[in-house]
Amino acid sequence: MDIAKILQLGASLIQQNSDEATTNLGTDELKSAISNLFGGEEGKLDFGSLLSKMHAGGLGHSAASWLGTGENAAISPDTITELLGSDKIKAFASQLGLSEESAKSAIADALPEMVHKASPEGSLIENLFEKAGGIKGLTDIASKFF
Repeated sequence: MDIAKILQLGASLIQQNSDEATTNLGTDELKSAISNLFGGEEGKLDFGSLLSKMHAGGLGHSAASWLGTGENAAISPDTITELLGSDKIKAFASQLGLSEESAKSAIADALPEMVHKASPEGSLIENLFEKAGGIKGLTDIASKFF
């Protein structure tokens, strides 16, 4: 799935969540905020760093569920802050005119499915591969999932 489709998916998931503060947000402004939040080099979304942080923080099982074919594990809004940092959450909330609580919940609702949809075509795997230290690093990470 290409970046535009992932951003569209994220925007749609946020618009459809149960928080009234996010349901009326515009698609373009949501896509821009999501891109700013997860933007990496060369206009790519950097989910690889996030997954590495999840693994290092004891959330490897959740990360693996997002990359796998089964049901995606949920993530709490507070964990989103731990992974992304409060400055990124504040910037995301400010860009969309949301409270930080609404912003964290919106990200927590959308992120598992966004990562899941981003992974089948390999772009996420390639990014993770580079950040993990090549085949040896990726093998070491994978062995800890099982």
